[in-house]
Amino acid sequence: MDKQTEFVLRTVEERDIRFVRLWFTDVLGFLKSVAVAPAELESAFAEGIGFDGSAIEGFARVYESDMLAKPDPTTFQILPWRTDTPGAARIFCDILMPDGTASHADPRHVLRRALRRASDLGFTFYAHPEIEFFLFTEPPGPGQEPVPIDSGGYFDQTPHSAARDFRRDAITMLENMGLSVEFSHHEGAPGQQEIDLRYADALSTADNVMTFKYVMKEVALSQSVYASFMPKPFTEHPGSGMHTHFSLFEGEHNAFYEPGGQFQLSKAGRSFIAGLLRHAREYTAVTNQWVNSYKRLWGLAGETAGAGGEAPAYVCWGHNNRSALVRVPMYSLRGHSTRVEVRSLDSACNPYLAYAVLLGAGLKGVEEGYELPEGAEDDVWALTDAERRVLGIEPLPESLSEAISVMQDSELVAEVLGEHVFDFFLRNKRREWRDYQRQVTAFERDRYLPVL
Repeated sequence: MDKQTEFVLRTVEERDIRFVRLWFTDVLGFLKSVAVAPAELESAFAEGIGFDGSAIEGFARVYESDMLAKPDPTTFQILPWRTDTPGAARIFCDILMPDGTASHADPRHVLRRALRRASDLGFTFYAHPEIEFFLFTEPPGPGQEPVPIDSGGYFDQTPHSAARDFRRDAITMLENMGLSVEFSHHEGAPGQQEIDLRYADALSTADNVMTFKYVMKEVALSQSVYASFMPKPFTEHPGSGMHTHFSLFEGEHNAFYEPGGQFQLSKAGRSFIAGLLRHAREYTAVTNQWVNSYKRLWGLAGETAGAGGEAPAYVCWGHNNRSALVRVPMYSLRGHSTRVEVRSLDSACNPYLAYAVLLGAGLKGVEEGYELPEGAEDDVWALTDAERRVLGIEPLPESLSEAISVMQDSELVAEVLGEHVFDFFLRNKRREWRDYQRQVTAFERDRYLPVL
């Protein structure tokens, strides 16, 4: 038994933890949980806990349903909102087949595999997410528009603000779980919040994002409000994204940094960005996996600058250009701080799969030596279609249907996700699009019933 496992078992006993929740995600990124008694935890570490994989979205077919959830002791954390004794804790799990091999359906395994590829090239991959979400007064009912908890805007500081109090309690909860928070503030839309987590290796960050979402829901529930990560709940307001900063390290050296290079970017950094751009349309279905995601990306395109409210709609990169898909921040041009920011991700994506495909695209650029095109200096949203074509700037997919069509022909995304996840993901998203197409919307009734 390793030291980390011993530490967990000793802590469970000393802290009177009676409920240990084993967490994992399905292919779509929904959190799953099974609670085990402390007496069963040691055997769970050694052998895993059996469950019916065919009952989990995308995991297994009925005739191959036996699977194991094996807890990763490095992810053990006491749940701070369960303060009464007996206490509760959570541990993330890796999903295994009965013979002990990794399940190809496990999103955590998909990301681990991508990180191993990076490691084989000598790299460690770090991620730093800026997570946006909305707070509503209550869960909206069918057909009802949600009511934001405030009317604040970007960086607003309002006396007796419910949002400010929420962020204080939420950050305290996150830090009690060992998740470091760098910044928090009110975002641009009424009721919209942003909390930025400190950077960590990509697997830990993906675990942290899943923990973050759950904590936000718990804190909201305790304050009689409702937290939502829906990409775009309002027609007239910006949606919620998860802009994420990425960097590659070779040991202690930031592989993106080169003193004297353009924007201080190394050849590896430039090729990594080139990979993100060349394969952007292919991986968009993963980073923006919901029908509603494309309302965020394209919500106001053609009417006002900033399609969906600083959501990128076009494939380009820029230096300090917030209309670009990939941005090199001005304040990152200092050695270890050099990084690239990808601005398309939804906060509602599956972070394991999203980080895996982004890493795969970037590494493809590094391995193949992709050349980085010229950066976009202008506001890309304000350009005409003809001007963008002259500059070689392609649009991101404008709908989930288009994103699926591009992804299904992508060798890169198929390789990164693996055959099982790739096929299930496409089937599920095609079904979601068909369900959406069948709906008669309020827009149609309001526009056509009075005149037809």
